[in-house]
Amino acid sequence: MPRVRREDVLAARELVDSVVRRTQLLHSRALSERVGGPVHLKCENLQRAGSFKIRGAYVRIARLSEAERALGVVAASAGNHAQGVALAARLLGIRATVFMPEGAPIPKVQATRGYGAEVRFHGRNIDDALVEARRFGEETGAVLIHPFDHPDIVAGQGSVGLEVLEQCPDVRTVLVCTGGGGLVAGVAAALEGRRNAEGRPIRVVGVQAEQAAAYPESLRAGRPVALPRMSTMADGIAVGRPGDVPFAVIRDLVDDVVTVSEEGLSRALVLLLERSKLVVEPAGAAAVAALLDGVVEVETPAVAVLSGGNIDPLLLHRVLQHGLAAAGRYVTLQVTIPDKPGGLVRLLQDVAAADANVVDVGHARTDPGLEIGQVQVRLEVETRGPEHRDHIVERLRAAGFGITAMAEPEPAARH
Repeated sequence: MPRVRREDVLAARELVDSVVRRTQLLHSRALSERVGGPVHLKCENLQRAGSFKIRGAYVRIARLSEAERALGVVAASAGNHAQGVALAARLLGIRATVFMPEGAPIPKVQATRGYGAEVRFHGRNIDDALVEARRFGEETGAVLIHPFDHPDIVAGQGSVGLEVLEQCPDVRTVLVCTGGGGLVAGVAAALEGRRNAEGRPIRVVGVQAEQAAAYPESLRAGRPVALPRMSTMADGIAVGRPGDVPFAVIRDLVDDVVTVSEEGLSRALVLLLERSKLVVEPAGAAAVAALLDGVVEVETPAVAVLSGGNIDPLLLHRVLQHGLAAAGRYVTLQVTIPDKPGGLVRLLQDVAAADANVVDVGHARTDPGLEIGQVQVRLEVETRGPEHRDHIVERLRAAGFGITAMAEPEPAARH
């Protein structure tokens, strides 16, 4: 199969241009200060159906023959591709069936049904759902709309890259979240052979969650290699095996693929919400997490693509707590105090005197590590940041309290 080229992206854009939004490019002062040069956010979280996926899905479905359209389409997705396929199919008057993993975010399920698709559940992740979607297509004749492994999908997603270059002509680095690879491959194909307004080359960097990162090993092996397991809150990029079509583009055109931590993803979501007033899902924040984690050298101006904003409010709550903890603004302390009247009051007074807010309190008297006459108190405390957190700990220790543990933030969710 021929590799996707820039001319393929330009042709795809003609199809999709009247359907998608030309999403905003917003300057981020917080990220610019962090990396020492201009950083902009490409807000595909504000795209129709909440992500970039409508771009590729519409191109793929619009190019089906009349006979294929009559049999309908089928897709597999954790949510964003599902909504993109459902919306594209509705716009084109085609029946759509979507297989989603068990436990897919409720808002994504409801939105997919709201666009008119039939939703069925199968398996624990996208790969499991994809197997069932293929079986359904073989039985019914429905055309499989793959989430990333088709030239039309890659070309459609590449329209993001064309917009980035138009909106930021002097861009030097484009950072793109990466799961199966359709988006970053499309962006790289769109920018193939392009130079910025100053005549300098443009770097394209893929970003994966480190616990669901199939591309680094695949690129080393020279072929797509499946991961034995994945464990990340970023369900939108939890893909166990790179697609053959995007892999060929990424191997040839993408300058680097880096990985980010779960803590980095959480911190990125908090920063985007606080500083840019943008709601973004964990996968959509991966490019920003790369800047926060400092895992890649960035030549500026840089553009970080926010790929999607479809996040379950319950997950958002957990992720924000995790992000606050990772940023040192939410900490759990285990403090040993005497089992005497007034002991807890004195502890809480010292915490209050340090200008910290206690969120929750728990007691334990039966821990084998405790001496008779001691109580272990578990405090969940809001702080203003790492320095304030350390000040609280020092103050409590100076007051004679024994701090036995400072809990690390628990992962917000796993898939």
